[in-house]
Amino acid sequence: MRRFLVPLACAALIPFQAQAQSGLTLERALEAALKQNPTLKASGHELEAHEGAIRQAGLSPNPTLGLSAEDTRAATRTTQLTLSQTIELGGKRSARVDLAQRERAVAAMDLETVRADVRATTIQAFFEVLIAQERVEVAQQSLEIAASGAQAASRRVTAGKVSPIEETRARVAESTARIELRLAQADLAAAQRSLSAVIGDAQGAIGPVDGRPDALPSLPDSATLTSRLENAPSLRRAQMDVLRAEAAFNLERARAVPDITVGLGAQRAPDVGRTQPLISVSIPLPLFDRNQGAQLQAHRKREAAQALAQAQAERLRAEVLQAMDQLQARTEEIALLQREVLPGAQTAYDAARRGFELGKFSFLDVLDAQRTFLQARGQYFVALSQAHRLSADLDRRLGAPDARP
Repeated sequence: MRRFLVPLACAALIPFQAQAQSGLTLERALEAALKQNPTLKASGHELEAHEGAIRQAGLSPNPTLGLSAEDTRAATRTTQLTLSQTIELGGKRSARVDLAQRERAVAAMDLETVRADVRATTIQAFFEVLIAQERVEVAQQSLEIAASGAQAASRRVTAGKVSPIEETRARVAESTARIELRLAQADLAAAQRSLSAVIGDAQGAIGPVDGRPDALPSLPDSATLTSRLENAPSLRRAQMDVLRAEAAFNLERARAVPDITVGLGAQRAPDVGRTQPLISVSIPLPLFDRNQGAQLQAHRKREAAQALAQAQAERLRAEVLQAMDQLQARTEEIALLQREVLPGAQTAYDAARRGFELGKFSFLDVLDAQRTFLQARGQYFVALSQAHRLSADLDRRLGAPDARP
C-alpha cells in the first residue's frame, strides 16, 4: 500500500511555483515587439509620410507660362507671351500648413495608440505562454498521479483486496489526465504562436519563457488613475481630432477669400512693328461661390469632433473603472485561492490519503480529493490569466504606466 501512496503523495504535494526557465523574459519580449512588430512599423511609416504633406502644404502655386498666336499667316500674326502668378490671400498657405501639422499630430497619436496596444498585447501573450507552461506541468503531474494510482489499483485487484471497479476508475482517471495533458500542450503551442506573432518573429520559434505567472501589477491609486486617464492615448487622440477639425475649418474660411492672379508679358503685332508690354490683374468676384458650403461642413465636423471627444472621455472612464473593479475582484480571488482554497484542498487530499492508509476511505475518496485539488489549481490559473488580461487591457486603454513590477 505504501508503495502506491508514496509516489502519489509526493506528486500531489508539489507546491505551485514558477519554474526557473532559461528562456525569453518579459523585458526582452517587449523590446522585440516594439522593434519588430509589423503593425507598429506601418504606423511609423504613416507618421513619416506626413512630413511630405507638411512640405507640400507650404509650397506656393506654380507660375503659368502662356503663349498664344492670332492668325496663322506670318504677315498678320499677333503673338503673345505671358507669365502669370497666383498670389494667395487670406492666409491659405499658413492654414494648409497648420492643417497638415494637425494631421501629423493625429498620426503621432495613432502611433502612440498602436504602441500601447502592442505593448499590452505582448504582456498578455507573454503571461498566456507562462501560464500555459504551468498548466502543462500540472497536467504532467496529474498524469503521473493517475498512472501511479492505476498501477497500485491493479496490484490491489490482483491481490484481491479491492473490487475490479477500483482499477477501472483508476484507468479512466489516467486516460482523462492524458487527454488533459495533450490539450494543455496544444494550448501552450497556440499561446507561443500568438506571442511570436505580436513580437514579429517570422519563424515562430518561441521556446520557454522565464517569469512568474503570479507576479501581478499593483492597482493604481486614485491620483495615478486620474493622471493616466487624462493622458490616455485614445483621449488625447480625440482631442487632436478636435484641433484638426478646427484647422480644417480655418482653411475653408481662408479659401473664401479670392486670390489675385498677376500676369506680365509681351505682344508682337506686325501692324504695330514693335513689341508691346502686357500687364494683367484678375480676381474672382465672390458673387455666388463664397465657399459657404464647405465652411458649414467644416464647422459641423468641428462640433462633431468636440462631441466625440467628450463621449470618448466619458466612455473611457466608465470602461476603465469597470476593468479596475474586475481586476480588483480577480486579485482578491487569487489571494483567497492562495490563502485558503489551495491549502484547504491540499489538506483534504492529505486526510483522504491517510484515511486510505488506515482503511477508512476507498480509493475513490482519494481520487475525489485529488480531483478537487487539481481543480483548485486550475481555477487559480484561470484567475491569473483573467487578471493579466484585465491588466493588459488597462495598459492598452491608459497607455504604458511609469513602471510595472
